[in-house]
Amino acid sequence: MSKGILVVVSGFSGAGKGTVMKELLKRYENYALSVSVTTRKPRPGEEDGREYFFRTREEFEKLIREDALIEYARYVENYYGTPRSYVEEKLSEGKDVILEIEIQGAMKVKQKIPEALLVFVTPPSVEELKKRLEGRGTETPEVIASRMSRAGEEAEGMDAYDYLVVNDDLDECVERMHRIIMSEHFRMERNTAFVQKIKEESRAFIHSES
Repeated sequence: MSKGILVVVSGFSGAGKGTVMKELLKRYENYALSVSVTTRKPRPGEEDGREYFFRTREEFEKLIREDALIEYARYVENYYGTPRSYVEEKLSEGKDVILEIEIQGAMKVKQKIPEALLVFVTPPSVEELKKRLEGRGTETPEVIASRMSRAGEEAEGMDAYDYLVVNDDLDECVERMHRIIMSEHFRMERNTAFVQKIKEESRAFIHSES
C-alpha cells in the first residue's frame, strides 16, 4: 500500500473551500480530513476527535515542547494546531490527508513537510468573492470589508502554492481537485523506490542476457 499525500488547502474566506472539501470526502474514499487540536471549549454537539481534539492549555503547550504539532497558531486566546501523529497515521494507511488552513500555517507545513501538496482555492474574481460574502447574509458590512481586506493580503502569497483551483462550478472544482491530487501520486520524486526497483531489475535482466 502506497503512502498518502498531505494536501494543504487554503483560500479566501468565501471561496467555498470548506464546501469543496466536504464534497471531495463524500465522493471519494481515499481522503481523510485532518482534525485539529485546540484549547477552546467544545460547542454544543461537538465531539472530541471529530470536530477537534479538545485539550487544555497545559496539554497543548506540552505538544508544542515535544514538537508533536506540524504547525500551530493562537487566535483570540486559544491555540489551534495540526497534530503530527494523527496526520502520519492516516498517511501510513494510504489516505490522502486534507488540511484546510490559512496561508501562514500552510507555509509552516511546507517547511516541515516539503513533499506536502499546496492548493489554493479562489472564486473567479474579487467581485464574485464580495458577492458571495454578501450573499451569506450573516456578516455586517464591516466584517465583509475586513474579509475583503484580508483577501487582498492573502492574494500576495498565492504564488507560493503548487496549484490554483478556481471555484466557479462546484462539481468541476471538486473533480479538478481530485485529478490534481491523483496525478501527484505519479510524480517521479514520489516514486523513487519504485524507480530504483525497476532500474535494478532491468540491470539484472540485461546482465543475465549477456
